[in-house]
Amino acid sequence: MLIAFNKPFNVLCQFTDRSDPPRRTLAEFGLPRDVYAAGRLDYDSEGLLLLTDDGALANRLTDPRHKQPKTYWVQVEGSPTDEQLDALCRGVMLNDGPTRAALVERLEPAPALWPRDPPVRFRKTVPDAWLSVTITEGRNRQVRRMTAAVGLPTLRLVRTAMGEARLGDLVPGAWRAL
Repeated sequence: MLIAFNKPFNVLCQFTDRSDPPRRTLAEFGLPRDVYAAGRLDYDSEGLLLLTDDGALANRLTDPRHKQPKTYWVQVEGSPTDEQLDALCRGVMLNDGPTRAALVERLEPAPALWPRDPPVRFRKTVPDAWLSVTITEGRNRQVRRMTAAVGLPTLRLVRTAMGEARLGDLVPGAWRAL
């Protein structure tokens, strides 16, 4: 079984949480029993999360050796220069080593997405932009660290694709079997 789920902002990619106070988890979304997240999507990120009951499939989807592409729509603070975009495309040096090359494109106009709760901060004097970033790794907070490394802090991050799976028209909290 493989499920596409649109993970809302500030939801953990697990079914339980032992923190105090507890955070929102996957348990509240009526997902089938015995499925688990194939990979992770940060608490403060949104979008496509794949869940499966097949450990071998989960490994194929998430192990960096398989180089499954993952695409994110990223709202960044600032107006990206060609040099910044080229650096992201070539790969940037992070504290845990260089990243692989990425496919990076400006998204103009900005994508039509659901409102986020709470909304992304808005500052009249600081522009923002949307990028599509496709990577084939999955390091901890990698896209956020990559954009920060070139001077473009991430404001919002939405995963739209993972391998062949696409988010499509799923609204936050909704899921479908693939």
